[in-house]
Amino acid sequence: MSLDAWLPQPALCLSALSLLLSLVPTGLGMEVMAPPIINAMNGSSVKLSCTFNSCYKVENKQFSLNWTYQACMNCSEELFLQFRMKIMNKQLERFGNRVEFTGNPTKNDVSFTLNNVQLEDEGTYNCYVLNPPDRQRGHASISLKVLTEEPPKRDSTVAVIVGASVGGFLAVVILVLMVVKCVRRKKQQRLNTDDQKTEEEGKTDGEGNPEEGTK
Repeated sequence: MSLDAWLPQPALCLSALSLLLSLVPTGLGMEVMAPPIINAMNGSSVKLSCTFNSCYKVENKQFSLNWTYQACMNCSEELFLQFRMKIMNKQLERFGNRVEFTGNPTKNDVSFTLNNVQLEDEGTYNCYVLNPPDRQRGHASISLKVLTEEPPKRDSTVAVIVGASVGGFLAVVILVLMVVKCVRRKKQQRLNTDDQKTEEEGKTDGEGNPEEGTK
């Protein structure tokens, strides 16, 4: 049975939380996004997903992409897939013709598929993207784990608890913000009402004084 990837249920919740946090505005520049860990069955095909955000439209003449492989943390990186005007497969001996580019740079997708996954394919896959006029090259890495048997089904109780906790926390935050906003609005309305009353009383006093003087 071919299975692209598994993630423990709690990790899904953490990923969702990371996605929410990613909505917070960050510094300008290119962002490259990829799942930190992907599990694949030995002999299956797996897609290593890598996408990016850029302030500029992708132009093939300037856009560049590098995919590299590291067998271990201290090992040197081996370039196996490159984009310079077009996709160039470096045909590393370890991968042969098992690497297939399945992304589309114009749609901010530079993913590839690794067919017939082998135990020796375990390691770190680095995705480097540069899209001028962006000056900084974006980078993301994926740790590929190759499994020889399907992992046991996990109890989703923990995921439900974590998801409920995160959802409850966000609901409380939204509620607090709404309460603060309402309190400030009411306070401002009260101040405006008091100012209006003071102004009207001033006009009334001003209109009453001439009558007293005539009498």
